[in-house]
Amino acid sequence: MIVRRKKRGASIVPEAERERDAPPTLAAQQTVARFGHGSRVPGWDEAADLTKDPAEVPDPATTPVPGALRAEIEEHMAKYPDFRSAAIPALAAAQRVHGWCSPEAIEQTACVMRLTPGYLIAVASFYDMLETSPVGRNRIYVCTNISCSLCGADELMARVLEEVGDDPDFNVRSFECLGACDIAPMASVNDIYVGPITLDDVPMLVEQVRAGVPPLPNKQLHLRKSTDPGAVS
Repeated sequence: MIVRRKKRGASIVPEAERERDAPPTLAAQQTVARFGHGSRVPGWDEAADLTKDPAEVPDPATTPVPGALRAEIEEHMAKYPDFRSAAIPALAAAQRVHGWCSPEAIEQTACVMRLTPGYLIAVASFYDMLETSPVGRNRIYVCTNISCSLCGADELMARVLEEVGDDPDFNVRSFECLGACDIAPMASVNDIYVGPITLDDVPMLVEQVRAGVPPLPNKQLHLRKSTDPGAVS
């Protein structure tokens, strides 16, 4: 091991430690870790297609928008001093109509908001609850962050995937943190917080979702009693 002396009065630092503590190389900085079950958005590293013509604001005369969707988007836009702040709720509204942020959904939202589709694609591709590819209509987001993980979230995730199988009507994925650590392990089932979920609960949970009935009613967070009578109303 090579040891190099520093100036008088300084400690001797072995070369191995100097290399270990050195800042990462450019190559290392350019390598972004990918996770098999994390919340990184699919497609985040897809290059832009520079062969396409610049997108323009869609023409209302040639872009039909469902009346209810238009009304909801305009309602969201009216809430903000800068109407662009309504991009997220507007895209969420379009996703509820189309099932995902499809090119048609983006086009319709851009038409109402008078923005380019590219502006909204940038928003949709950043937030992982906005789907940029087709998914099943039933959403089961299993929290796999630290509290849920310590309580068996990985096993719960595997059990849900096993029970759902290849049913294309389901969109099952892990989620970083759903902020309900007190009911770990838990999941958001079509936007309803449910927990704690045992492995034995999973068959009933999936069956109820398939049937379109409330999942595990006795474990839904919003039905829990509170000291404030108006807290969950």
